[in-house]
Amino acid sequence: MEKKRNGFASGFGFIMAAAGSAVGLGNLWGFPYKTHEYGGAAFVLVYIACVILIGVITMTCEIFIGRRAQANPITAFKMVDKKIGWFGVLAILIPGFIACYYSVLGGYTVRFTVNSFKGNTGTFGAFASNGVLVTIFTAIFIAMAVFVVMAGVKGGIEKASKILMPTLFVLLLATAIFSLCLGEGVAEGLKFYLKPDFSKLSGTEILAAMGQAFYSLSLGMGAMIVYGSYTGKEVNLVKSTATICVFDTLVALLAGFAIFPALYHYKATMGVMPENIQGSKLMYETLPMVFESLGVVGKVVSFCFFAMVVIAAVTSVMSLFEVVCQFVIQKFRVSRKKAISTLALICFAISIPVGISAGQDMSAEGAIKVFGMDLLSFFDTVTNTVLMPVCAFFACVAVGWLLGPKKVCKEMEEDGQKLGFFKPIFSFMVKFVTPILIFVIEIFGVYALVFPSGKFSSNGLGIALFSYGLLAVGTAIYFIFFKNKDTGCNADEE
Repeated sequence: MEKKRNGFASGFGFIMAAAGSAVGLGNLWGFPYKTHEYGGAAFVLVYIACVILIGVITMTCEIFIGRRAQANPITAFKMVDKKIGWFGVLAILIPGFIACYYSVLGGYTVRFTVNSFKGNTGTFGAFASNGVLVTIFTAIFIAMAVFVVMAGVKGGIEKASKILMPTLFVLLLATAIFSLCLGEGVAEGLKFYLKPDFSKLSGTEILAAMGQAFYSLSLGMGAMIVYGSYTGKEVNLVKSTATICVFDTLVALLAGFAIFPALYHYKATMGVMPENIQGSKLMYETLPMVFESLGVVGKVVSFCFFAMVVIAAVTSVMSLFEVVCQFVIQKFRVSRKKAISTLALICFAISIPVGISAGQDMSAEGAIKVFGMDLLSFFDTVTNTVLMPVCAFFACVAVGWLLGPKKVCKEMEEDGQKLGFFKPIFSFMVKFVTPILIFVIEIFGVYALVFPSGKFSSNGLGIALFSYGLLAVGTAIYFIFFKNKDTGCNADEE
């Protein structure tokens, strides 16, 4: 008897799940602080352009590869060409690494949500350095994601995404409207956010916008390949991809409307712009201070904001777990419950030293660090700066050069999709423009790592070599263990 394919029940469910994977801390945290750091509105415009030039094309490639194979990333790339099946190994390794540190950040957001009414101002340092508390909240966060993934694609991921993503959007919209109604200082915040000053736009800002557009869409981490494998011909791939990218970008833009008016309102009422707006400090140090300056209402806003961030983080980690879980189920023929439970335990075990390291003073003796970084920053740099662009580049190469745009477009048209003007644009972009832009992101990202501020860094070189060494190990694993063996497909899951 043929086993039923485990997949999404509807196109809307797929879009919400894929949007949930894309929408995460990169939208609600990374986009606002980078917009502030790189000059405001001009950065935003370049970011939107990069979503179109890089995001739409790359996401189309990844979803197409998955849907075409109806299988995990290794099998999917093997179906393009056995010689490139190792691309799939990378697509599975990356989300495994990311989940181990992303869960720690997810634990942070859970703690800040439940602590909103008590007050989060000035608590980040003490909390982050408390390994026991960090571990407890990380465990809670992982359990939330595991509960959903364990229920399967239809009953878990799709059902949860249909509820969580609209909820996130409503909370974000409400927070943005509240910020826009604060009064004093709002106009100045909107001017910074909406009126571009292109004189501030240099190569550094453009590269930062390119990178942010790439990372915020969850490209190069196998998630879109896996979610694509759970869709059928009834889902219009091009329209779905466009919808996901629009939703993801809209969330990022709304996050700006929620944060910048509040920051400039604080500046206007307190006489000074809040400090510590860069990196993790914006989310866990600056915004709590801004919220609490608004009194009792600010505590409610704080709860809604951090609850929204928890939703975004959970839906992203769900997709990370699912990438690895799908492969384990299909290759080793184990139950979903056993696969996700084992993966969650491994992730949790690794997240403990990651969480402890992130809260330590790196200059202190005995601090847990690798190449001068805490483990969270190290894992993030290896995946985001080095490996994800490589994986996304391979997806474009697989579609644009190995399968070929004509064949890909023909297959999509045979599925009943009308490509119209998208066809010639896609054919040109996927072969030349998009892979070149991704290659630029990779080269300049590694260069900035090895030569920060123009000076050579042995630690940066060590991280780059480790990352490419990991890629070499993954390639060897494929040719030794997987090339000539069945690696499973969706029909292998009950």
